[in-house]
Amino acid sequence: MIRFLESLSSWGGVKRDVVFLILSGLALAVSLIDPALFPIHPAWAAILLCGVPILLEAVIGLVTAFDIKADVLVSIALIASVAIGEIFAAGEVAFIMQLGGLLEELTVARARAGIERLVRLTPRTARRLTEAGEEIISADAVRKGDRLRVLPGETVPVDGFILAGQTSINQAVMTGESLPVDKGPGDEVSSGTVNQFGSFDMEAVRVGEDSSIQRYIRLVQSADAGKAKIVGLADRWATWIVVIALSAALLTWLITGEIIRAVTILVVFCPCALVLATPTAIMAAIGNATRHGFLVREGDALERLSSVTQVTFDKTGTLTQGTPAVTAVCSLDPARTWQEVYRLAAGAEARSEHPLGRAVAACWREEHPGEPLPGSEAFQMLPGRGVQARVDGREVLAGSPALLAERGIPQPPELATRAVPWLEQGCTLICLAADGAAAGFLALADQVRPQAAETIRGVKAAGVTPVLLTGDHENAAHTIARALDIPVYQANCRPEDKLDWIDRSQQAGHPVCMVGDGINDAPALKKALVGVAMGGVGSDIAVDAADIALVNDDLRELPHLLRLSRRMMTTIKYNLTFSMALNFAAILLAITGILNPVVGALVHNAGSVLVIVNSARLLGFRQRGT
Repeated sequence: MIRFLESLSSWGGVKRDVVFLILSGLALAVSLIDPALFPIHPAWAAILLCGVPILLEAVIGLVTAFDIKADVLVSIALIASVAIGEIFAAGEVAFIMQLGGLLEELTVARARAGIERLVRLTPRTARRLTEAGEEIISADAVRKGDRLRVLPGETVPVDGFILAGQTSINQAVMTGESLPVDKGPGDEVSSGTVNQFGSFDMEAVRVGEDSSIQRYIRLVQSADAGKAKIVGLADRWATWIVVIALSAALLTWLITGEIIRAVTILVVFCPCALVLATPTAIMAAIGNATRHGFLVREGDALERLSSVTQVTFDKTGTLTQGTPAVTAVCSLDPARTWQEVYRLAAGAEARSEHPLGRAVAACWREEHPGEPLPGSEAFQMLPGRGVQARVDGREVLAGSPALLAERGIPQPPELATRAVPWLEQGCTLICLAADGAAAGFLALADQVRPQAAETIRGVKAAGVTPVLLTGDHENAAHTIARALDIPVYQANCRPEDKLDWIDRSQQAGHPVCMVGDGINDAPALKKALVGVAMGGVGSDIAVDAADIALVNDDLRELPHLLRLSRRMMTTIKYNLTFSMALNFAAILLAITGILNPVVGALVHNAGSVLVIVNSARLLGFRQRGT
């Protein structure tokens, strides 16, 4: 038997607790039949397996920090029950308390690997240019003023500015922008961002711990330092419960002279139902949330979510699809239709590696199913500018207005006037020239998710204010906010800007729930009272930093989650009120001698069952009309 218990103790905590509870439950069930059939009362199994850990935890807490928790009163009740021979009562109390402890353990936060993932993003090496040529050095060895070279596909090792070369930089790590940004001499580049196409030379400005990626890692590490963890109410009130229980038991013993009444008071005063009130409701609510596509990673996340007054949304990949699409095609040549401009652009971009180029080709294919892309020859990428190719025998340039200016192609006045409405909506333009003359332009923009508008309406209906925080420029942010009727927005947000906005809001007494998907959202997801990550399209780092992950990316379920969290808190309050009322009623009956320890244990066991049943109703919760 001893070897068996030792082998169980070597298991992981949750598995061991489950086995102990099963064995204890069986022992209590058997003891209800006829304990006299056994040489030792079966309830001793529950006392040893479930009660001894409670006793040890109570003693350690008292000795090391004089920390009075609910387990102190439970320990007193266990010892008193055993002392007067009420073995079943002692075993039953130990079983219920250990069950509540297991449920709480199952709802605690999981270990997160977000910081480790971020550290892996940190560049390891750099190419330093010297008089002797190019050398590979550790990124930590780069010093301010060093001249570095970054090739296509490599990560920028430190912060600095470009000295020579044209390229496109993927800045999603730092800004969340869905599209790479074209860079040239004099433009700044940040560590951790990825060089996509052209090689360039740069001068190091901020290195080591001062670089952007290192500052970002420190933001993520410290962002949740001030996020309060909710303490169990049974433990929060434990000191008063212990004082009241001991006082009532002592007075009853002194007045009546019957120690069994005093022990009964200690047994019925054990906060079993109180301990179960919160974790059972949380577990049921988590089960409900799981059915609606949410993975709740933090045990008290729903409890915190019930108090938020603002929901801040990232734009790219959260409210939008995160991929550009062609929204307009305009011809600037009377001899060409917009369909011909579109066809030439799709042919020129057919072999492009740039996200904008791929978007043009993909949209053309989608709008012309079964029709092959126009053939192209002599294709050439022009990093930071665009592409050139021969399509249907015409020399085609597709890219930025600067590309046309460099090639000496005059831009008609109507280009600026006709492009203004699209630029004001935050669109990106691809200008097209054919055979040395401006032919037209395409406007591309990130597309709003189909369910985004419904989500924003649902959030407002739940009494919460939606807010847009995005790294995109003012026009794009304003367009999305207006389209979705979001009253508050902020554009050009770096990770620290989102962090500061959330911190100011929460300091002002407006708890925030942050919804995001990108690596750049990780600090904000941690800083917010509750972080919700888009689990399907979101980065692993964002999911690791969040309290809740939306697995299927269906934003329409977010209002349900807000309402569920509030219903859960209402259920917890009902549970607490009922359990306390039951305890005080049982105390009065114990004082008068109506209840003995065994019956008292059964009474508050029934109370625990009713608490569990009430919590289980959360599994089927669904707000009417949602």
